Amino acid sequence: MTSISTSIQRLLGRKPSSQLIDDYLNELSSAGKPSALTPEIKSYSDVVYYNFHALGLSLLFKPTDGYKPRTGLLRSELMEDKLVLDSLDIYNIPASRSDSKGSQKKREEIAFATYPMSPVILNLTDPEGEEGKNIPHSLQISKESTGKDFVQGLGEPDRKGGGSGPSSGSIGIWCEWTKHGILVEFGGVEAIGPQAWERGKDAVWKVVTVFLPNIENSSAT
Repeated sequence: MTSISTSIQRLLGRKPSSQLIDDYLNELSSAGKPSALTPEIKSYSDVVYYNFHALGLSLLFKPTDGYKPRTGLLRSELMEDKLVLDSLDIYNIPASRSDSKGSQKKREEIAFATYPMSPVILNLTDPEGEEGKNIPHSLQISKESTGKDFVQGLGEPDRKGGGSGPSSGSIGIWCEWTKHGILVEFGGVEAIGPQAWERGKDAVWKVVTVFLPNIENSSAT
């Protein structure tokens, strides 16, 4: 299946009722099921999630103008004109990942299907890259893209973490390229445990988060 025609980054800063977001969701819903376009709403005072489980997509909206939504609101109860898209999560969940004994976060991830469009094409904001390394103006992410593929396409991450502790309770490794507005969480056995960073080059991505890039604060930590 080819990538979606609308650039994902163009959705950032838009309101939930934006025609651009509507067009994006309609194109993404290749199955044409009305339920796929009905999000699960999770509202809090500082953030509102629109979770499209069947589409492998979660939209994170931030309240503006002093608006503080109550917890547990329905979509019809939200002041959508005071919400703007701050980031979005794209999920890559293998069919075999069905262990319900994991953490609450893992159980929530299982509820998401895999994002249906492949490859995912993300625009990059810093074509020169780090230390003069030239990188392309866009990044193509397939369902099989690994840590090695991301580093080859984006250079060394500005921030990274996870991968420590026993394999049974470890947080999977993650890498963030702040200047591009891309955060990647990796899955599988390669992404957890004390040796995760040695094996991380072979770990396949689990969640890609896209947000507005911050070039000024992109120094590695």
